Amino acid sequence: MGEFMAAVEVGRVCYKTTGRNATKKVVILETGNGNTVTIIGKGLKKQKCNIRHLFPTREKIDTSGKEEEIIKRLEG
Repeated sequence: MGEFMAAVEVGRVCYKTTGRNATKKVVILETGNGNTVTIIGKGLKKQKCNIRHLFPTREKIDTSGKEEEIIKRLEG
C-alpha cells in the first residue's frame, strides 16, 4: 500500500474503478485526511472519493486555474 500512497498526489491522473463512473478519467484536486481525495473529471462534478476506488496513472497535470481549464488539460 505504501507505493500506492506515493502515487496519490495533487495533479495525478487516475481512473475510477467502481460505481457508475467506473473507467472515467479523473484528476486529484486535493488530498484529504485518511483515505479520501477530491477529484474532478469530464462529466463529473467535484466530489470526494476513496483512494481505493482509483487507479493512478503515471500522468500528472497542472491543477491551477478554473475547473473548466483543468478538465481541458485532462482531456488534452
